Amino acid sequence: QSPAATVGLYIDCGSMYETPGSSGASHLLERMSFKSTTNRSHLRLVREVESIGGNVSAIATREQMCYTYDAFRAYVPDMVEVLIDSVRNPTFLDWEVKEQLEEIKAEIAEFSANPQGLLLEALHSAGYTGALANPLIAPEPAIHKLDSSILKEFIAENYTAPRMVLAASGVEHDVLVSIAEPLLSDLPAVKRPEEPKSVYVGGDYRCQADCQNTHVALAFEVPGGWYEEKTAITVTVLQKLMGGGDWFCTGGVGKGLYSRLSLRILSHYHQIESFSAFNHIYNYSGLFGILATTSPDFASKAVDLAAGELLEVATPGNVTQGQLDRAKQAAKCKVLMDLESRAVACEDIGRQVMTYGERKPIEKFLNDVEAITLNDISSTAKNIISTPLTMASWGDVTNVPTYESVSRKFHSK
Repeated sequence: QSPAATVGLYIDCGSMYETPGSSGASHLLERMSFKSTTNRSHLRLVREVESIGGNVSAIATREQMCYTYDAFRAYVPDMVEVLIDSVRNPTFLDWEVKEQLEEIKAEIAEFSANPQGLLLEALHSAGYTGALANPLIAPEPAIHKLDSSILKEFIAENYTAPRMVLAASGVEHDVLVSIAEPLLSDLPAVKRPEEPKSVYVGGDYRCQADCQNTHVALAFEVPGGWYEEKTAITVTVLQKLMGGGDWFCTGGVGKGLYSRLSLRILSHYHQIESFSAFNHIYNYSGLFGILATTSPDFASKAVDLAAGELLEVATPGNVTQGQLDRAKQAAKCKVLMDLESRAVACEDIGRQVMTYGERKPIEKFLNDVEAITLNDISSTAKNIISTPLTMASWGDVTNVPTYESVSRKFHSK
């Protein structure tokens, strides 16, 4: 019933589809989104968007490129046309490409001020071989190679009909089809390629940096990714169950005040600044683990505590029914609240159709969450921590324990 609408074009193509020759292309494409096309200059495009009070954005992920346009519903035909023109007909003017490459250089310099982002990138490069190890942030050597011809080639190869989903929130389906059909029907119907292979192997990354803290992460594979639906949903609840957050935040210790990591770690160890569970799930694989920020002299103990918490949830009888019920409610609330946003609802449609070929009703997710048992939590956690360990640390890493000593805690012979 909203007077506004969000339209999104989602393409099954991200950094995992890059080759050594096109490394960094998806990061640059994200920055080159909504620039000059064969039909309009960048200035004209900006003015068209501003004249209807619209908002455009693009995000590159490891698996997908996402382009969205948000504005009043009356302008949906204009929105769809601009969105498709921007994705299908970019000109990649040399001066615009150079300008964005300079912006990426600045972005890389700023990225060192984001230790958690650095650790997540390091977990992928150390934990995987193959496509998922490709960096999401363009590597510095790639900046000197990237140009308009590489981008054009990358788009021609990857932006094909079977890999695109046009989704919308706040628009009738038939209306969307009638607007989009003339603009997209000439896309070549080529065969969809197989997803590039990634193999999870585990590994260690550590970087000594000029920083007064130690940032460290322990992670394991979530086997099967989104295609193992029950596992993926159990991991979503497990992440809420473990929770955690920052030591200093409004409302007390950790945002999930009653989560296990807040009660058991953040409330007791003031040397730890943040301690939280995370998960990143892809179509066929995923990562689950704990990120921690601590004073350097406490780094070894923090790693022990992280390992202990992961082992605890994998042992039957250590999680109570009350804790599980609270985590289920938190998972359901998070998803339902997110879906109140048009942009999130639109993205949910696009990504689900791309992954499963359909959008599953929200009731199915809620029922699946409700059906999770204490046994599901411990067996899923046990299955996850039986995969090889991936460890990453950044900052003052002098006291971070060796990879072998931490791995032995999980995989003792």
